[in-house]
Amino acid sequence: MSLIKRFERNHAGRDFAVGDIHGHFTLLQEALDRAGFDQARDRLFSVGDLVDRGPECEDVIRWLNKPWFHPVRGNHDDYVCRYDTCEIGNWMINGGSWFVGLPSLEQENYAVMFRDIPIGIEVETPNGLIGLVHADCVFDSWDELKRELGCASSQRRKLVMNTCMWSRTRIEQSDERPVQGLRALVVGHNPLRRPVVLGNVFHIDTMGWRPQDGGYFTLLDLHSLEASPPIPRKLEWEAA
Repeated sequence: MSLIKRFERNHAGRDFAVGDIHGHFTLLQEALDRAGFDQARDRLFSVGDLVDRGPECEDVIRWLNKPWFHPVRGNHDDYVCRYDTCEIGNWMINGGSWFVGLPSLEQENYAVMFRDIPIGIEVETPNGLIGLVHADCVFDSWDELKRELGCASSQRRKLVMNTCMWSRTRIEQSDERPVQGLRALVVGHNPLRRPVVLGNVFHIDTMGWRPQDGGYFTLLDLHSLEASPPIPRKLEWEAA
């Protein structure tokens, strides 16, 4: 399986990206309905963290089977991939208890399905190439990331994958250096009160999975790079 999945231009409809979902698929569907999402023509790209913390984690299978839904792998999704070797205590603290009580065959089925989720996605749009990873691309260019993910050394490749799923360096340092080779890179992972743009990197995890704290799902149109609700002009970020 390629760790970067490519999608050609959508000539029929719109392409959207959404932040972390964390088992709140009903709220996500409500956000799509408000945006007039057309399942016959539009596509939805997810920056990952499909499960844990929310009440509808098992609905993920139904969503992964939707032909218009395309996620990258988040660090919480990677727990599922490594369920038999990961640090189980840390996973449970961070919302993984839904998985523990499943029959062993179901657990393995989830792991097989999640291992097919790519680390990154690239989407051709009318205005240029858009990249998506869960947390960050720490390299100067998208092409360099793709080369590193194709590295022959499994240890090096694993390190790069983990960085794509876990890094918070860019937003913690307010790093506005762009990722070359992309019109925009879209990421989640960092829970924010509002979307943030640093260079050409769009951070869109506005905590749709924490509605009790005012969180909401941001939908970013990948063709126009306009968001619903709109992205504020100020670039300062406020952590959750």
